[in-house]
Amino acid sequence: MQVSVESTGALERRMEVQVPAERVEKAVDERLQRMSRTVRLKGFRPGKVPVKVVRQQFGQQVRQEVLGDVMQTTFNEAVVQEKLTPAAGPRIEPINLEQGGDLKYRAIFEVLPQIELKGIESLKVERPSAQVSEADVDAMIENLREQRPTYSVVEREAGDKDRVTIDFEGTIDGQPFDGGKAEDYPIDIGAGRMLADFEAGLRGVKAGDKKDIELTFPENYQANLAGKQAKFAVHVKQVEERKLPELDDEFARLYGVEEGGIERLRAEVKENMERELGEAIKARVKKQILDGLLEANPIDLPKAMVDAQVRELQIDAARRMGARDASQIPPPEGFQDTARRRVALSLLIGEIIRTANIQVDQAQVQARFEDLAAQYPDQGQALQQYRSNPQFRRQMEAAVLEDQVIDWLTQRAQVTDQPSTFKEIMNFGA
Repeated sequence: MQVSVESTGALERRMEVQVPAERVEKAVDERLQRMSRTVRLKGFRPGKVPVKVVRQQFGQQVRQEVLGDVMQTTFNEAVVQEKLTPAAGPRIEPINLEQGGDLKYRAIFEVLPQIELKGIESLKVERPSAQVSEADVDAMIENLREQRPTYSVVEREAGDKDRVTIDFEGTIDGQPFDGGKAEDYPIDIGAGRMLADFEAGLRGVKAGDKKDIELTFPENYQANLAGKQAKFAVHVKQVEERKLPELDDEFARLYGVEEGGIERLRAEVKENMERELGEAIKARVKKQILDGLLEANPIDLPKAMVDAQVRELQIDAARRMGARDASQIPPPEGFQDTARRRVALSLLIGEIIRTANIQVDQAQVQARFEDLAAQYPDQGQALQQYRSNPQFRRQMEAAVLEDQVIDWLTQRAQVTDQPSTFKEIMNFGA
């Protein structure tokens, strides 16, 4: 087999392969021989069909199949011979497929970039440091109270935190518009779920009131309404006063605490907050590590890998949007940067795993399975299902291995602890 390779770009290679005719013909003959022992043809007993007859009937079909197989096999042999690592499958261009002549074809493909890791020891990381204080727990308990309000009808004027139930119909230049009408619509004044001018117009209303509220839609509102002036005819149906629950055993039971009351609830809340704080700190460190790794190691990226990642992101976005057919898949342009980042990191992390010989920690994989299973009533059954799912195990192993790489990099980076607070860390980037 003769092989020649030409570089046609930073990563693209054009390889021409010439396979002796004897190898192709031998493969064709062997396949026809096997077929003669299994093929069924009218007038012949099973396994007794002469090879000559099989060749007459199936020769061209078998030859085409063999040519495809030989090109795939010899391509794999050729890249090993030339010490090349393809980033994706090749585009095959036949040059000569004539019977009796050598098989010749051209394979065009990209190779993985050569990576020489740099800058690991000079990575700089600011690791936030904080504790969950009693004031933080107080604030979280108050948030839990906010999630469980009760309402009672009042005859007074509406103020902040009251709930007002209204009918309304909006018009622009005297004409109704889509989405501008509703009946028995509840609005919590001050919650910010409606336009500020609309909420402001409801302060001071009482049940039975009718009034017009005029406002201008913001410029960043939905396109058909942005910047336009509207008038809403509002009929107030009722005003309700909000009341938050008392901090007692009944409140604790609302959040699954059957024994121990508020003190037990506070302990569980603090435990959850500490876990969330740890995950947030870990995420901040990870982002800095990966950003620094990318900055220190710019690499050429195989277009095929980027395109495949873009497609995966498109499909994932379409699935989350509830798309029903291919026409609803978002365009690729919006995913290029994310795809390039993911591909670059996967190549760099893969190189670290290879050069540092990092092996997946099965104890960590098991611990993660157990954490997931703990969320289910039958933990044993859930754990068994996780363990017996090969695809899920591979995903979990990949996640654990990535975390091990981050730990490996963090141990070698220049890490500075930065005093902070729970609130600052949890609100970072929000």
